[in-house]
Amino acid sequence: MVFPMVLLKQADWVLYQLLANSCFRAARKMRSYGFLLRNQSLKSSCLQPQPSPFPSVNKCDLQNRGSDSLVCDIDGVLLRSESFFPYFMLVAFEGGSIFRAFLLLLLSPFLWLLKYEVQLRVMIFVTFCGLRRKDIESVGRAVLPKFYLENINLHAYEVLASAGSRVIFTSIPRVMVEGFLKDYLNVVSVVGTELHTAGNFYTGLVSGPGLLVKHRALKEYFGDKKPNIGLGNSSLRDHLFISICKEAYVVCSLSSSIMPRDKYPKPLIFHDGRLAFLPTPAATMCMFMWLPLGIIVAIFRISVGILLPYKLAVLLGVWSGIDLHIKGCTNKNTTPASKSKGVLYVCTHRTLLDPVFLSTSLGKPLTAVTYSLSKMSELIAPIKTVRLTRDRKRDGETMERLLSQGDLVVCPEGTTCREPYLLRFSSLFAELADEIVPVAMNTHVSMFYGTTASGLKCLDPFFFFMNRRPSYHVHVLGKVPKELTCAGGRSSIEVANYIQRQLADALGFECTTLTRKDKYMMLAGNEGVVHENKKC
Repeated sequence: MVFPMVLLKQADWVLYQLLANSCFRAARKMRSYGFLLRNQSLKSSCLQPQPSPFPSVNKCDLQNRGSDSLVCDIDGVLLRSESFFPYFMLVAFEGGSIFRAFLLLLLSPFLWLLKYEVQLRVMIFVTFCGLRRKDIESVGRAVLPKFYLENINLHAYEVLASAGSRVIFTSIPRVMVEGFLKDYLNVVSVVGTELHTAGNFYTGLVSGPGLLVKHRALKEYFGDKKPNIGLGNSSLRDHLFISICKEAYVVCSLSSSIMPRDKYPKPLIFHDGRLAFLPTPAATMCMFMWLPLGIIVAIFRISVGILLPYKLAVLLGVWSGIDLHIKGCTNKNTTPASKSKGVLYVCTHRTLLDPVFLSTSLGKPLTAVTYSLSKMSELIAPIKTVRLTRDRKRDGETMERLLSQGDLVVCPEGTTCREPYLLRFSSLFAELADEIVPVAMNTHVSMFYGTTASGLKCLDPFFFFMNRRPSYHVHVLGKVPKELTCAGGRSSIEVANYIQRQLADALGFECTTLTRKDKYMMLAGNEGVVHENKKC
């Protein structure tokens, strides 16, 4: 009985809101816009920002605010974005599918014709209907924080950070913002719109009293008390909301400034998802227009790497748009001094393509040891790959055997990291070889990330090569002096830490003590044990 009632309720809402109120509102908007086009003087005066009865957030005194309470919204106040549409698009794409994202994009021109409340209801329904609660929680934890941090208004954040008690009131679904606000901004409580669920799935409807009305929710939360500081934007809704506070300030989008990375309240080290850009309507449309050609380009680039000799593969790869930077690949750095063992190349781990690009840059075949490589990636790999078991003794024997057969590539971080940080290096490699060559690898993409913690790993190389102009930087450093290896009396941990610092300095990255387990616990809620059905 639940599902038919949900359908009837949704049909009633669509008929009333979209076919009655929204059509009338759209006609009135278009008529007003046409009138302004005929009267340019009125148009210019209407577009000018109206003076606010409240001072700017820049005028707020930040001293001695430790005992004060602060209330504000994330949409249009803490975030610089004028629309919350990109974040709904991220949930639709990362938590749903590319088809759901395409549907939301098709609706974006019509959303402009609707009033704010109806816009929000439509975006909620299209984004959430039929999605699992577990998937949305994963997106909120692993994907959205990166984009929120990159769009925080610095002035609004400084006021927020100065207050001792911080409460967020928002019409946005609470599940989309609560994790970020509590984990990164130390918000005490988040009061937002609640969504209706059927079992473990969202129905796309708003539960309870409907969309949150901020000034009413504030009165219910604080009762007779008034919060000390209220931040809002220039809308009348926010004016009513912050007028209840003892002090009220307005955040102006024209004077907003980006918060630099070094001022992030918490370092952004791990994040997940495929999209590397904020999916505004225009940017998302460009992505979908590029997608058919991008698939063809990706297949071409992968085929070139598999079928052609190294020099020709590099030539055609660069011709197809790959921005390849090679440094330090000289015979002096890469030729083993002893014929009994090969050279051990120790790489930073940015994507699963690191050993492939190193082999291509050096112009010679290498063997790579892997753990979580999918069967598809093993099949199309142009170099030999050997799986490890994470059993230290067995893996050590395997790597020693491979070194006796030739040169070997290892990524001691154990997993990829997208941000300018290096994870803790496993010291196993240092016990196996005296001739160690560190290799600083770095990548840059503009559209799709070529790594994932919770998605299908078999698609990693395709997504990386679907970027219009992906870049790869390969910097082969000099061999580690013998006196700084285990053969020179150093412990394996000392050698691993030394090489980690050397690579971090070469890339301008920061060393951490975080591990693969830390990454997967945060992003996927597990310890990074890869099952066959997740690898393809």
